Amino acid sequence: MVVRNEDREPYVEAPSAGRTAVMRWFLRHLQLVPVFLLAAGAVLDFHTPPHFSAEAFYTAAPMTAAALLSLRATILAGLGACATDAALLVHFGFLEDSGGRSELAAVATVSAFAVVVNRLMHYRDVRLRSVREVARAVQCAVLPQPPPELGALRVAARYQSAVREAQIGGDLYAVQDTPYGVRCLVGDVRGKGMEAVKAVDVALGVFREAAEEEDTLAGIAARLERGLVREAARRAGLEQTEGFVTGVLAEFPHSGDELRLFNRGHPAPLLLRRDGHVRCVEPSEPALPLCLAGLGPGQGVTDTVPFPPGATLLLYTDGLTEAKDRTGAFYDPAAALAGRAFPDPDDLLDALLADVGHHTGGRTTDDMALLAITRGTG
Repeated sequence: MVVRNEDREPYVEAPSAGRTAVMRWFLRHLQLVPVFLLAAGAVLDFHTPPHFSAEAFYTAAPMTAAALLSLRATILAGLGACATDAALLVHFGFLEDSGGRSELAAVATVSAFAVVVNRLMHYRDVRLRSVREVARAVQCAVLPQPPPELGALRVAARYQSAVREAQIGGDLYAVQDTPYGVRCLVGDVRGKGMEAVKAVDVALGVFREAAEEEDTLAGIAARLERGLVREAARRAGLEQTEGFVTGVLAEFPHSGDELRLFNRGHPAPLLLRRDGHVRCVEPSEPALPLCLAGLGPGQGVTDTVPFPPGATLLLYTDGLTEAKDRTGAFYDPAAALAGRAFPDPDDLLDALLADVGHHTGGRTTDDMALLAITRGTG
């Protein structure tokens, strides 16, 4: 998770429907912007006194094309700017004047520079697309999408990184069908950057192995503890307490109307019933996060919770509950979801993300992992 401090970005209000429509129209007609600038410059130049120049419009057209359009459009905008300026200079008789030639030379120079800028931006975009593809591949490798159905369970997951291009950060989730039932893990690594991603990779690797071998959730938690402590010890210069992980383990037996939870310092899951009732499933015995077991006696206990047909368990990281609106108020998922019914877990998570985006005005300040598991009614 991202380390929090007071130096956060200022609140940015979400665009209204009217502004959104204008932005969409603008994006669909980007090719008209240089044309508009050239036309406006020509009209202004023609209808103003001879010594007034619209050179700024002529230079703005190719530079705008360089930033928004293709190389061909940038070249055409530059040629159009030079032709328009030359035509007006001829009309007013200034083309042979030193000032007129200097103006035309300036427009031609900016047009040539616009082509260079366009190429530089193109190469930057190519590199950025490559980074995005790598980040997407890493996300698929580290946090693969769980299968949508596991027996009687329907599963959905979402991940939202605080760093838009990173795709993955310090939050994690995993779902695995085992001989003991379907087992899940949702966790949050303290810290950020590559160190957090390394801890995520270690935690998921240990979970996938332990979920198949350990007969209890407490056994899986103990394996996670040992694996993360070993990883923390390998990182030179870092104390063990610098890499703790909050996490909650869930187990859905193949038969029966209940589930089991084991919470190690993580936000309590929400249990949503078909009638819209929402329950926050707090652990019966609080426990320290993983990697911090040596600081206190509490190792956690396994809680058994009723899980009737049609119920949904929502597991999440604190990026959800610590999302703030413009007044600084935190998002309350239990209150937001109370009284609402969702046909499947995908609809629940889509609605939840849309609701959080509306609450925050579109800002993302922390990683967020969401996992929803619904028991079928059939």
